[in-house]
Amino acid sequence: MTAPTLFIMVGLPGAGKTTRAKQLEQQHSALRLTPDDWMMPLFGWGESGNKREIVEALLWKIAARALTLGVNVVLDYGLWGRSERDDYRARAAAVGARVQLHYLDASFDELWRRIDARNQALKTGEVPISRAQLEEYWSIFDPQRPTAEELALSEESLP
Repeated sequence: MTAPTLFIMVGLPGAGKTTRAKQLEQQHSALRLTPDDWMMPLFGWGESGNKREIVEALLWKIAARALTLGVNVVLDYGLWGRSERDDYRARAAAVGARVQLHYLDASFDELWRRIDARNQALKTGEVPISRAQLEEYWSIFDPQRPTAEELALSEESLP
């Protein structure tokens, strides 16, 4: 039996993480776990404090169990920091899963174009992102983008 795969999505808002996560979910019969799908129904809109960390911790418990059962999992978290990504690689290895990192990159201008368009057509439960927020996110993420060395740690692409 082939080991299950943990697909980890890496990128800023507007990069296309959730779109790619949904594709992987279908292609690999995977369980997709997207914190944003849980935050609004559980806590409403506004400052979430440490609630996202709590949701992500609970979703990991579900992910770990699914991987243990042989189910592929897509973590649609963003995972901006290298240490976070390394942590999830170690967690996956601990439950016998392979890891495939999907880094979705886009220029700042392209991210803002996508986010601005999304802001104009928000659906219930979606939260707008301001240009100032994106600038802050960009400054945090930019130094921690996956390097070629880190990307090489990922499993070969699956069919």
